Amino acid sequence: TLLYTIKFEQECCIKMIRQTPITCTGHSRPVVDIEFSDITDDGSYYLVSASKDGKPQLREGGTGDWLGTFEGHKGAIWAVDISYSGERVATGAADFISNFWDAATGDCLASCSHSHIVKSVSINHDATLLLTGTSKSKLSIFDMRHPGAAKEEYSAHNGIIKGCRFLKNDNFFISCGEDNTMKMWDRRSNKELKSQPFDQAINGMVLMEGVVTVPYGNCVALYDVTTFDLLRTCTLPCTVNSASLHVNQRYFVCGGEDLHVYKVSIESGSILESYKKHFGPVHCIRYSPDGELYASGSEDGTIRLWQNHVGRTYGLWQTPDIPAVNCSPSNHDFVRS
Repeated sequence: TLLYTIKFEQECCIKMIRQTPITCTGHSRPVVDIEFSDITDDGSYYLVSASKDGKPQLREGGTGDWLGTFEGHKGAIWAVDISYSGERVATGAADFISNFWDAATGDCLASCSHSHIVKSVSINHDATLLLTGTSKSKLSIFDMRHPGAAKEEYSAHNGIIKGCRFLKNDNFFISCGEDNTMKMWDRRSNKELKSQPFDQAINGMVLMEGVVTVPYGNCVALYDVTTFDLLRTCTLPCTVNSASLHVNQRYFVCGGEDLHVYKVSIESGSILESYKKHFGPVHCIRYSPDGELYASGSEDGTIRLWQNHVGRTYGLWQTPDIPAVNCSPSNHDFVRS
């Protein structure tokens, strides 16, 4: 009887555990882009956000605690990136400027002028180069060691640049645009190497461990970044604005126009989890570098942090005490622990 009672208590406690996202307020207008740093030397990591309120913000990645706001832009922020070390932040804005910031002090280290709205930014691995994409098809590369005019320029896509990313080898980068193509570029020759067309509108891309995750229409596609070979395509019940691959590459999360965030199995293509807590479309979503949580940004002006493993103690989430059953192999006595 005691054993059954304990098991019943366990089941009841487990059923009571629900996904409880941490809501990060602070932006006054829609959040349109977010990025995590890599894990730093002290084990922490950071989250940076872009909003139409013109005030990009830095947060502690594991808890969402606000650390600072970068002041200086005069228009909506459309794009943001943070260096692997968490020491540098890049922003792209409607004021035709891309700024390069010191994450610790909030100082603007360089301002890069463009002829149109900056819609995408990417910092290379050692934070010496900044790649930008504008609303009028142009990709530019700036040297942050010698700030000034663009070092390189590319006429890349017919329309808005929806995303751009340096590869680990700085000689190459990828981009996607309003013309529904994803492209790879070789900086040594200043030429396009590969192009992958899509039959629906591309809404961005995320690069992680050699795999490019591309949300387009109501689908999410995974591509090998070296060969552009298609690895997997999954269909969702809504237009997908953003998607992010987990570090173990077994599933991804995504969000879009129906206000939900979805966790999807790559192997089966089935939806594993679905949550609706935002009060507007989900514009951006990213996994943390350790894969323990993911963050979503929405039209409602909030960022929400979600547990990847619901019920696990991590950051501000604490696991409730669940009675456990220990079985002694010597006498088979059941003991409450």
